[in-house]
Amino acid sequence: MKISKQDTYTLNNGVKMPVIGFGVYKIPEEQMKETIDAALDSGYRHFDTAAFYDNEKALGDALKETNVSREELFITTKVWNDDLGYEETLRAFETSLEKLQMDYLDLYLIHWPIEGKYTDAWRALEKLYEDGKVRAIGVSNFHSQHLEEVFRIATVKPMVDQLEYHPQLAQKEMKIFCDEHDIQMEAWAPLKRGVFFDEPVIQELVKKYGKTPAQIVLRWDLQTGVSTIPKSVTPERIQQNIDIFDFELTAEDMNQLDTLDTNNRLGKDPDDFSFDD
Repeated sequence: MKISKQDTYTLNNGVKMPVIGFGVYKIPEEQMKETIDAALDSGYRHFDTAAFYDNEKALGDALKETNVSREELFITTKVWNDDLGYEETLRAFETSLEKLQMDYLDLYLIHWPIEGKYTDAWRALEKLYEDGKVRAIGVSNFHSQHLEEVFRIATVKPMVDQLEYHPQLAQKEMKIFCDEHDIQMEAWAPLKRGVFFDEPVIQELVKKYGKTPAQIVLRWDLQTGVSTIPKSVTPERIQQNIDIFDFELTAEDMNQLDTLDTNNRLGKDPDDFSFDD
């Protein structure tokens, strides 16, 4: 499976999304510029933020100060739960766009499937898409029943579903569902903060390939056909996380990593969650 850092997944509307991106969750404003500079130097062109992260402006500022053209970048942000609804989502998008200091976005996502609100928000995303303000639209943390609800009212099919995804939460049923509906899966928390890196399976592959645990896991992501957005503020790790294109896991090694799947989450379960806690 030959693949390079310049490669892309083609979404169901023909837009090309980089196979690997860079997440900016919890990156402080004062660290953003040096972090983004390190990421750009390493070859990242896809940057993933969200209104909830409260760092869209810092990301926009950092990107404006580089010599990388807007056309080379792929920028994702997400509408937060408090702003779900038709008019509310349209306003939230404009706020995000202003903070990012951009004329358009490449991908806009509904962050969580808040019952009774996300279908109206989806209609707003369709409006933004039809108006050319965003090149692709999708969802985050949506399971099949949430997507089925969107399908019932949609005139534009979601192009991406961003889910927590790593060897301990392989989301096999969702991967099958997304493949059947031509929706690109994308991994958040792909490294799960390293909590499973000491697993014997991973440690054996580290020795076999001479790679870091993170590189093994991120390569697994790509070989399952999932886009991935690791995050780090350490220049060495930023570089290491994208240096995953000079080796390939065997089918046997992929199967070994699959045995780590225990349906163990880092974040909330979209089927049973509350943000009122």
